[in-house]
Amino acid sequence: MCFGFLGLQFGLALQNSSVSRIFQTLGANLNDIPALWIAAPLTGLIVQPIIGHYSDRTWNRLGRRRPYFLFGAVFASLALLWMPNAPALWMAAGLLWILDASINVSMEPFRALVGDQMPTRQRPTGYAMQSFFIGAGAVIASMLPWALAHFGISNTAAEGSVPDTVKYAFYIGGAILLGAVLWTILSTREYTPAQLRSFTDNVPESQPADVSGAGRPGMVLLLAGAAVWFAIRHFALEREVYLLAGGLVGFGLLLTWLARTRSHGVLRQIMGDVYGMPLSMRRLAGVQLFSWFALFAMWIYTTAGVTHAIYGTDDTGSALYNDGANWVGVLFAAYNGFGALAAVVIPLMVRRWGLRISHLISLWLGGAGLLSFLVIRDPHWLLASMVGVGFAWASILSLPYALLSDKLPTAKLGVYMGIFNFFIVIPQVLAASVLGPLLRLCFHNQPIWALGMGGASLLIAGLCTLYVPEPEGRH
Repeated sequence: MCFGFLGLQFGLALQNSSVSRIFQTLGANLNDIPALWIAAPLTGLIVQPIIGHYSDRTWNRLGRRRPYFLFGAVFASLALLWMPNAPALWMAAGLLWILDASINVSMEPFRALVGDQMPTRQRPTGYAMQSFFIGAGAVIASMLPWALAHFGISNTAAEGSVPDTVKYAFYIGGAILLGAVLWTILSTREYTPAQLRSFTDNVPESQPADVSGAGRPGMVLLLAGAAVWFAIRHFALEREVYLLAGGLVGFGLLLTWLARTRSHGVLRQIMGDVYGMPLSMRRLAGVQLFSWFALFAMWIYTTAGVTHAIYGTDDTGSALYNDGANWVGVLFAAYNGFGALAAVVIPLMVRRWGLRISHLISLWLGGAGLLSFLVIRDPHWLLASMVGVGFAWASILSLPYALLSDKLPTAKLGVYMGIFNFFIVIPQVLAASVLGPLLRLCFHNQPIWALGMGGASLLIAGLCTLYVPEPEGRH
């Protein structure tokens, strides 16, 4: 049931460790990289709740969630095969959009599948098992360019061309992604809707939320968006900050519309579920926001930060830069490997301290790991930093879902998992909007400081965990 996550994470790990490298190779400026990444999370913001909504209502020969696994895996694999051969920067950015959108089509139905197939008491173990396969897939994927270079594959290329090590890694990744997802599709079964209704674990079915008060927070968001727009104009901030202003205005308009509409369509149903989300999900919003802000900062800026601060070069055509970029792949493999091991330890921590404290400890370990990038200058010692990042990664991928899943009605598990993805995507949009200006204004364009901001963000996320209610009757 969880094995398909190995393939999905293979694609995500190649994306996280190598896409910024591809962008820089194709001529992207350091300050433009966050904007090039932004289409991917924005697509997830739109795609995942819609996919969740429809997967809750799907039942055909393949089942409930598995049709979405298949569709997403096919298009994600095609994007992986094409991306390293993109002749221009705009095409690489478009392929990143297709890749991330396709993985999103599969991702949240995979999360919902654990809730469908397992009773409440087994879900922490189920999500930890997903973390294990995520870690295992990402270890192999992140190390592929480095390993291929050691097997004699060329690690440098002409200016503007992607090295063969990266190309072959993406080809292998496309095949493994599709194969692993097909394994889950062909080797698992799903419960019918009637059976699922009998396995509710006494979770009450949700009642339609009273949305008459949605106009008030909508107006607050509209005013906040206008204030951000004014600040951009007045202080001549980077154009990426318009994304933040547009997001605030757009969501404010949707909430205002929700309070007034008489529609019963899909958008009305999804926005009603957003407005009426359970208390646990609202409390987890802050935890997820600061956690995923940190992860996005790490994924965007680790290559630039390590090659600049530790290897001392920004020349993407040099052997030294590509050695540093390959080492970043090893570091990403390391944190995923440590994450796979942490996925075995975390259930023991949960039995001892409960879900909240276990998540806090893991996030603080990750924060310490990212902050250590500011002082370590021997690249090999960064492997020690990845131990903490691995614990945070494994915990982020499992414990918030365990805190949440037994509070959700079975009939809406898919759509709520999609809505929960808002709290993953919004911090990524925020990071893409503000990281570039913050580095320029506060840190003299030193990319290593983005990792420092990520470390501080994980410490704050840990504190926010204390406000999330622990599930009753169970650590």
